[in-house]
Amino acid sequence: MSDTDRRPDQSPATPGTKPSFELGTGPGRVLVWFYGVFTVAAASRSVVEVIRGFDRAPLAYSLSAVAAVVYGFITYSLVRGGEKARRAALVCCAAELLGVLVVGAWTLAEPSAFPDSTVWSDFGMGYLFIPVILPVTGMIWLRRAKRA
Repeated sequence: MSDTDRRPDQSPATPGTKPSFELGTGPGRVLVWFYGVFTVAAASRSVVEVIRGFDRAPLAYSLSAVAAVVYGFITYSLVRGGEKARRAALVCCAAELLGVLVVGAWTLAEPSAFPDSTVWSDFGMGYLFIPVILPVTGMIWLRRAKRA
């Protein structure tokens, strides 16, 4: 790889060192795909909900928009690669998991607070619990990427 082919966050390969680990390769590609799909799904959902009547359930619709932003940032970080992106994605996955757990518990404890569901309602039951599985899987992959 020449200096012109390398991204700014990659260091030149030196003899005896491993090349940098790419987050979006191997099983990371599956994560990129899922996060990309969930970015589009959450963003589309929030746009439609806001257009149809934001005043009906502003908290739920705002949380769907927040989920879309988080998913989008994680997708970008996985594609970008590098140590800074790995750390940022790890923090976002932890924040996403916390959000799913808090919103999931809140929707079960006080359903009246959410007249309409969010991506994270009932721990992501409407999305086959993928919203609670995805950040755990992402954190495992990102921690493995650090060791590689």
